[in-house]
Amino acid sequence: MDHIPQAAKFRPARQIDALMPDIADPVSAANFPQTILRFRNDRAAASVGLDGLSDEQWIAHFGRFAPLEGSLPRPLALKYHGHQFRHYNPDIGDGRGFLFAQLRDDTGRLMDLGTKGSGQTPYSRFGDGRLTLKGGMREILATEMLEALGVPTSRTFSIIETGEALERNDEPSPTRGAAMVRLSHSHIRIGSFQRAAFLEDRALLERLTDYALTHLYDAEPGDNPPAQLLGRVVERTADLAASYMVAGFVHGVLNSDNINVTGESFDYGPWRFTPLWDAGFTAAYFDHQGLYAFGRQAEAIHWDVAQLAVSLRALVEAEPLIAQLERFPALYGETMARRFCWRLGVVPGDGVNAMVEAAVRGMVTTGTGIDRFFHDWRGGMMREGADYSDAAWGAFRETVAGFAPVPGARDHDYWTDEVPCSMYIDEVEAIWGAIAEMDDWGPLHAKVAAVRRMGAAYGDATA
Repeated sequence: MDHIPQAAKFRPARQIDALMPDIADPVSAANFPQTILRFRNDRAAASVGLDGLSDEQWIAHFGRFAPLEGSLPRPLALKYHGHQFRHYNPDIGDGRGFLFAQLRDDTGRLMDLGTKGSGQTPYSRFGDGRLTLKGGMREILATEMLEALGVPTSRTFSIIETGEALERNDEPSPTRGAAMVRLSHSHIRIGSFQRAAFLEDRALLERLTDYALTHLYDAEPGDNPPAQLLGRVVERTADLAASYMVAGFVHGVLNSDNINVTGESFDYGPWRFTPLWDAGFTAAYFDHQGLYAFGRQAEAIHWDVAQLAVSLRALVEAEPLIAQLERFPALYGETMARRFCWRLGVVPGDGVNAMVEAAVRGMVTTGTGIDRFFHDWRGGMMREGADYSDAAWGAFRETVAGFAPVPGARDHDYWTDEVPCSMYIDEVEAIWGAIAEMDDWGPLHAKVAAVRRMGAAYGDATA
């Protein structure tokens, strides 16, 4: 969503203590040879009262990881298991990151500052615990674009170059290293519950359930807390899956350890935005079976949520859990329609499913780009100069005529642009090329500004 933060006061928190020591191990950050500030997200920082930090203070906290006063005294490497491409792995956990701090945002939500590339932990296995600078840059671009397109997402808070030369098999090496900090609504994943179930730790399962309901959903646990929590997760993740589709986004690695129980998207590796509505489009070069392809993301997320239900089965009977799981398809359809209308800039109404189906059919048949379509039809009215005369668009032209535009649908000057703002792989590589070859950060900052301008034009997806 395009949330414009109000002035916020820094309010540290330590709610994760309720789950210690069973959920994480205290660790230390790496001692990097350099700490060069490359990106600070003052818009996100303003929402948690940290925008007033000087660059020197920023580097001390987010490059050297000096604790934030009143929050966690030491970083915590979280413990979790997970299904990775449907294969259960009990040997994972925070291998190159940790939970650095907890704090409240300007709406009172409990937020986490988590890291990536901050050094080795007990769960690093054979990894070096590092992040490439290119990987950090890609996280900035992914999170900024997703936020602008209304996807519930973590936000890239800070990128600090570390002065290290890293060896990687999947990009030219040596390559530059970075430490990233993300701001997110929790790092408790489905895999956190899977680990507790695997260990047959009923008490930890109960504490995780209570923590999620109480601190992440601000809900009073009822007569059946596990089913209550699963219902909330089903609702949030169905919305997440729909938001990916409307944004044209492919996460790439929808393993159960990458699904947050708040339904917030995070941890961006081989992500892509698909130019076309192509159900078979994949982001990860190693996704040979297309398990996490564009058109299979809802299926993948639903499957992951089913693993949460399996874990919670240790606490309650199956019937109420199954009843919650079975709500997912209908909720996905409802949120798909709502989010499609939001991006299109029309008021949802009767016949919305037929309109969405006609739009998708038109895009698929004619090869019209997703971003191009939404740009051309903002407010439900075809923009001047666009051509949708092909017979494949007949059903859409007819159905969309029955939808009223939202107030001010095309008021922002972004809608007069000839070309929509997009985030395709060629441009991502070009932005990195400018950094890698000339240390030119101008294209990255220009792109972030362009994406935020688009986000302002779309407005709040939750309004």
